[in-house]
Amino acid sequence: MTSRLRMRPLHAALTSAATTVGITVALVATGTLSVAQGRVGQGAQNLGDPDYGVCRGVDARCYHDWGNFDTTKGFKVLLYTRTAGPRHANLGPALASGLNPPLTDANVVQNAVRKLGTDNGFQVDYTEDVSQLASPATLFKYNAVIFYSTSRDTLDDAAQTSLRQYVRGGGGFVGVHNAFGTEYNWPWYEGLLGNANFYDHGPEQSGTVETVDRKDVSTKSLPSRWTFSDEWYNLVPAPTDVRVLANVDESTLAKGVTGNYNHPGHGENHPVAWCQYYDGGRAWLTTLGHDAKDFSTDGSFAGAAEFQKLLLGGIESAMGKSPFCK
Repeated sequence: MTSRLRMRPLHAALTSAATTVGITVALVATGTLSVAQGRVGQGAQNLGDPDYGVCRGVDARCYHDWGNFDTTKGFKVLLYTRTAGPRHANLGPALASGLNPPLTDANVVQNAVRKLGTDNGFQVDYTEDVSQLASPATLFKYNAVIFYSTSRDTLDDAAQTSLRQYVRGGGGFVGVHNAFGTEYNWPWYEGLLGNANFYDHGPEQSGTVETVDRKDVSTKSLPSRWTFSDEWYNLVPAPTDVRVLANVDESTLAKGVTGNYNHPGHGENHPVAWCQYYDGGRAWLTTLGHDAKDFSTDGSFAGAAEFQKLLLGGIESAMGKSPFCK
C-alpha cells in the first residue's frame, strides 16, 4: 500500500507533463501557437491562424515583402472576369481566349477598369482564359489581380496553386461583387475574402452606404454617408479579423434586407467593403459593383462617382501604389 501511494505523485506529474506537451503540439499544429513568432530577420514573423492555417488580419507582419515586385517599372494589374455560373450583365459577352481579346461596348467592367488604369497611371491586362493564371511567374508580372464578378469554379488546379503562391509571395488581390460567389469549396479562397462568402441578396434597391473608416486610401475622399444602388449581399460566413471600411445602413433599404434564401441580414453591421493581410499578401474586398451604371460619369446614377473612387483606392492600395489597409 505504501509503494502504491508513493507512485501516485510521480504518475500525476508524468500525466501532467504529457498533457502539456500534447496541448503544445496541438497548438503549434493548428497555428494557434507559433514557434516562429520570436524569430528575428526577414522571415515570416507570424505563421498561424486557427481558421485557415495562415497569417491573416490587419497586422502588417503578415505581409511577405520578398522582392517579387519592381515598382520602378510602374504598376500593372490583371483583371479576371471568367464565369462558370451566373454571369452579371455588366461583364458583357464572354471573352475570347488569350490576353486582352477584343471588347464590345457591352463589356462595361473591362472597359471601365482599363479606363481607371489609363486615367491613374497603371496598366490593365484582362482575360477570361484560365490558362493565363496557370503560373506564379506570370502572375508576378502584376502588382494585383482583380476578380470582378467571377462565378463558381472559375479556376482549375494549376490556377488555384498559382494564385496561392502569388499571394504568398506578396501579391495583391482585389475581389469585387460576385468574386464572393466563386470557389465555394476552397477554404483558402474563403479566407482570402476575409472569412466571407455570398449567401443571398434581396432586391436591387437604393440604400445608404456608411463610410465607417475614412482613414484608408480607398475611403478617405468619400462622404460619411452616400446613396447607392446594389443587391446588398448577405454573407455566410461574414468577415472577421478585417478592417471594415464601409457598411450599408439596412434601415434605408425600403424593400427590406431579407434575401431570396431567407437570410435575415446583418443588422447594424452589414459590411460592404473591407481589407486585410492574408497569407503573405494584401486583399481588398467589396461586395458592391452589380450595375453597369456604377461606371457612369454623367451624374445619372447616384453613388457612381463614390463607387469608382472606392474601387480605385482599393486597387491602388492592394498593388502597393498607395498605403494599404491603414
